[in-house]
Amino acid sequence: MQTTINTPPVVPTGTAPAGPKERLPVLMLGALGVVYGDIGTSPLYAMKESFIGPHPMAVDGLHVFGVLSLIFWSLMLIVTVKYVFVAMRADNKGEGGSFALLSLISRHIEDHRRKAVLIMLGVLATCLFYGDAMITPAISVLSAVEGLTVVEARLEPLVVPISVVILIGLFLVQARGTARVGALFGPVVLIYMAVLATLGISNILQQPEILGALSPMWAARFFIADPGTAFLAMGSVFLAVTGAETLYADMGHFGRKAVGFSWLGIAYPCLMLNYLGQGALLLGNPELVSNPFYLMAPEWARLPLVVIATAATIIASQAVISGAFSITHQAIQLGFLPRMRTLHTSEKASGQIYIPSVNWALLVMVIVLVLGFGESSKLASAYGIAVTGTMLITTLMLAFLLFQVWRWNRLLASGAIGLFLVVDGTYFASNITKVVDGGWFPLVVAAVLFTVLTTWSTGRRLMRDRLAESAMALSLFIKSAASTTPRTRGTSVFLSASADGVPSALLHNLKHNQVLHQRVLILTVSIEDVPSIGEDARIEAHDATQGFYRIILRYGFMDEVDIPRDLARISSIGQPFDMMSTSFFLGRQKLIAAKDHPGMALWRERLFAWMMRSSESAMESFKLPPNRVVELGSQLEI
Repeated sequence: MQTTINTPPVVPTGTAPAGPKERLPVLMLGALGVVYGDIGTSPLYAMKESFIGPHPMAVDGLHVFGVLSLIFWSLMLIVTVKYVFVAMRADNKGEGGSFALLSLISRHIEDHRRKAVLIMLGVLATCLFYGDAMITPAISVLSAVEGLTVVEARLEPLVVPISVVILIGLFLVQARGTARVGALFGPVVLIYMAVLATLGISNILQQPEILGALSPMWAARFFIADPGTAFLAMGSVFLAVTGAETLYADMGHFGRKAVGFSWLGIAYPCLMLNYLGQGALLLGNPELVSNPFYLMAPEWARLPLVVIATAATIIASQAVISGAFSITHQAIQLGFLPRMRTLHTSEKASGQIYIPSVNWALLVMVIVLVLGFGESSKLASAYGIAVTGTMLITTLMLAFLLFQVWRWNRLLASGAIGLFLVVDGTYFASNITKVVDGGWFPLVVAAVLFTVLTTWSTGRRLMRDRLAESAMALSLFIKSAASTTPRTRGTSVFLSASADGVPSALLHNLKHNQVLHQRVLILTVSIEDVPSIGEDARIEAHDATQGFYRIILRYGFMDEVDIPRDLARISSIGQPFDMMSTSFFLGRQKLIAAKDHPGMALWRERLFAWMMRSSESAMESFKLPPNRVVELGSQLEI
């Protein structure tokens, strides 16, 4: 493996990503489409599931007011306070998300045990995200298409087939990129939010007393009067908050200010108006609890509402699919997944990528979910656990940040983290009660992916350790071989996992071909734990004498690796690079499970070996010209 992860060098001030350049209103509109599509579709099912979900309850004044109060204050505490006011300040050179937060904190923690705990938390959050990425398209599209049954009950048999067709179409267009479609995201979600607010206001006017539900006293009364039901109801109430984690994860695309303002100024008010409108509808018509979102609209408007809601759910699904591509790319760069074929779908935006294997795996799992569960109500039971788990882990990581990195006043930090832990922990505990009803699915997905990610990371570490055991110092190699070995014209580049020692490919080449090129480069690609490395800090070149050079190319975990492009920029090691006279030598190890001193369980070693065989070659991943690459194989015990 030719990639290492090291502590980043001191990066000059000018190398940080510049951030979004557009005007704030334009960025807010874009954030509305990409960031709030997921949480914006929650009104389709959150109120309904709170009353007729796995733990049904009476549709009366106490429960309606109590649920609305819980929704309002959950959005206030989790989204506004935790994410907008605290988490979004924890940016890693403008980027957010689990891996960005992990790398930001780990740079400031020297204790290896604490760092290991942090890494495990970050990996677990990533694994839970994949469960969310599978469930979101399924439940969102299903809940929108189910509106057809409100328009015409006889259309119920068509709900699942139509949902499957929409989802297949959505995944089929991923290879084309989202640039053109993405331009429509903001305006469509803006129209959708306006519709939410309009429907909400029209119903609130019928029952204006519903505005009293904004008082936290109603949530307190709910718990005092019926604590068991209130606790169980929180598992469904939390559906109103799903999608909140995307505020932090997508912060880098639009900037903290645009994401925060679009939440406080547009998304939050529109969502709450709609929830209050649904509550007002249920106060006067409890029998409409079967689908209050669609039934709050006049009959003539329901079919158009199905269309706009379906468009919004497609956007929500697109956002989480793109997020899956992005987080997979980060996991590959940081060494938690093997290299996968990655296509860049935009010449202007490097973050727009498409990973075929992830796309088709997600499609299969989403279709399985739709066919297996059949309706959004059953899927809702599987939804909350993945999101609450991710949010709880984010809170634990924020605790490291506040105490160890930012060093907040201990009383203030303890109060903030304590509040977040109580809220997230209560929601997580409530959602755990839904494991039997479908919550097992994201837990199984997370367990499988956690095994895969940790197996790959551990296997790579064992490989590096085994290779280092037999490595020769470069200075010793030059003394013993450079002056006695025939030299041929041109340049050879040997990729090395370590910035020290001689790569095995160079030793094998010398052993079998008994010749060296006039210029020999030992190249290490180092992925740092920052999102991006500027060009002025990317290249490090050392003259090792007698035509040998040690080159280190540094990239951020969101950068695109392009070795030929960056080698061509080096002017300090002799003649400019001519790709037609340059040969790239790659080492390819055949792994053998070590029975005497295995580094992992035998089944994990076999899993790692299979992942090695299945991974994309370094030639494709690093954009090396195919006709200039030589692969040299060897066997290695781990």
